[in-house]
Amino acid sequence: MTVITCRGVTRRYGERGIEPVVAVDAVDLEVEAGSFVAVEGPSGSGKTTLLGLLAGLEAPDAGEITVLGHALSRLTGTERARLRQRRIGIVFQSFGLIASLRAGENVALPLALAGVPDREREARARAALEEVGLGFAFGARIDELSGGERQRVGVARALVIEPAIILADEPTGSLDEENAGGILRLLRDAVPRRGASLVLVTHDPASAASADRHYRMRDGRLSADAPA
Repeated sequence: MTVITCRGVTRRYGERGIEPVVAVDAVDLEVEAGSFVAVEGPSGSGKTTLLGLLAGLEAPDAGEITVLGHALSRLTGTERARLRQRRIGIVFQSFGLIASLRAGENVALPLALAGVPDREREARARAALEEVGLGFAFGARIDELSGGERQRVGVARALVIEPAIILADEPTGSLDEENAGGILRLLRDAVPRRGASLVLVTHDPASAASADRHYRMRDGRLSADAPA
């Protein structure tokens, strides 16, 4: 079963009268259920823009994206947001945590937005933190946590909704080698354990090496895939 399909997806940026920058250029991509797909490329290659398009955070200028059977162009902004809240876990390079909330509150936030009752969302947030090795940190302030711990909170927040798809944007880019390895293991393990599909974008070929399918992105264009 295919959970993500891109056909001829293009995204341009630029003001009127100025030659546009083509961030994503006629990309075709398919992601199968339960698979790990890595897109590797240098900064500025378009990979983060591609991930934003897959999440429905941006709209393409050309082409079509289908996610979990939904053509994103046919959904309203509210419907795309609901799809993210319920089916798509997103992990950001810069953690994307809210400093004024405790770790557990950050993890539970997607559940709160989805209307999950208080007791259930606390239980699920605690379980997600346990899963990433931070069971002790439910009530911790974000500024009390190390960079690696903050990213684990970010992973727990992505997992707590029991996603069908996990989109990870350079999740190890701000971490040392030891913490980076731990985060990659957590994300890889979520594929067989939860039956989720993982799309990882990274500048690091080593991070992409264990993927089921490994793509390279340069100047907005995605290369033919090759087995990892």
